[in-house]
Amino acid sequence: MFEKIVEAANRLDGIAHKTPVLTSTLLDELTENHIFLKCENFQRMGAFKFRGAYNAISMLSKASRNKGVIAFSSGNHAMATALACNILHIPATVVMPADAPQVKAAAVQDYGASIITYNRLRESREQIAQELMDEFGYTLIPPFDAEPIIFGQGTVAKEFIEEVGELDYLLVPCGGGGLLSGCAISAKYLLPDCRVIGVEPAIADDATKSFKTGALQVNKTPNSIADGLNTTSLGKITFPIINNYVDDFVTVSEEEIKAAMYFLWTRLKIVVEPSGAVALAAYQKLSVKGKRIGVVASGGNVDVKTIGNLFLGI
Repeated sequence: MFEKIVEAANRLDGIAHKTPVLTSTLLDELTENHIFLKCENFQRMGAFKFRGAYNAISMLSKASRNKGVIAFSSGNHAMATALACNILHIPATVVMPADAPQVKAAAVQDYGASIITYNRLRESREQIAQELMDEFGYTLIPPFDAEPIIFGQGTVAKEFIEEVGELDYLLVPCGGGGLLSGCAISAKYLLPDCRVIGVEPAIADDATKSFKTGALQVNKTPNSIADGLNTTSLGKITFPIINNYVDDFVTVSEEEIKAAMYFLWTRLKIVVEPSGAVALAAYQKLSVKGKRIGVVASGGNVDVKTIGNLFLGI
């Protein structure tokens, strides 16, 4: 499957940013390891999601492009789909909850997509999207459970390893598993001895439970501050890839996520959202010293009007 990630990287070349890798002497001293931070918060639209969305949409036939695409998301996937379609001159419709963060809804509109709002408590976004697909012939761009999405996200680890070389560990946040499964494929191909660790919020730990039990588990009401990871379960495609390529999972508390986010804001001076800080929050769980540890900071789309509340008490 790695060859598909190489193909995705070729499609993204000159379109997606090659995001920087940051290091911190203080972080190395605190952890007694060598930490490398892959900053996908500097990616176009502010998150890794652009890679998968652009890869998937760029592969569509001319007929499908002419009819347009549809996606459902409250955040980063919505923005990624809208921006990719803007670049490729393809009509886009995004189904978003009425209470989606205003900053994200505004970005989707700025990229030229049409927004259909719904009440997340009373309506099904999947049903709304399906009705529009049936009526207009739109192509669905799923948020994580599709191979073109996974292969696009896998370019994160490919690029990361090409930038820093050997890694003993790779820490990757996990929601629906698109980023983790793609990164695991790349890491195991390029660095077979690198241990790939999925990281989840403890209160949204369906993937951890699925990995530990070998059976797909569902969390119906995940409610972490890391809202990008509040998926109810892994996908039918991402789950077996994760089972085959990921070495372990760890979970982190809400307070650990806040502390990692605060560190990144105040010490490294970079803007990350809670989901983007989750992987760094896991470094204490490894109990290793002197290792080269890669950490994926997945995104930076946070509402600055609410950020103060997250940092209260730290």
